[in-house]
Amino acid sequence: MQSLLQILLMVVGVAKFLIFAHVIMSWLINFNVLNIRQQLVGQIWYGLNRLLEPLYAPIRRVLPQTAGLDLAPLVALLAIFAIEIIITNNMGAFY
Repeated sequence: MQSLLQILLMVVGVAKFLIFAHVIMSWLINFNVLNIRQQLVGQIWYGLNRLLEPLYAPIRRVLPQTAGLDLAPLVALLAIFAIEIIITNNMGAFY
């Protein structure tokens, strides 16, 4: 059981990394540091969007509309951090 929890923590870590990469990349695109017309940048951007949109869509339906500010990644990160805390605090019960 402990191995399953460690695998779950690894998946949570990958999800955190992808969300951070998506947020940082969106800032760089909005400040014209990156251009999505470049093939590699566009592929990474659209790939991250396709991976994270199923996570963001339910959150966006619940959150109120904000003018130009997307709070879905922040809420998703808070939820992931909460899941990580719950897993690590309860890991001792499976020794």
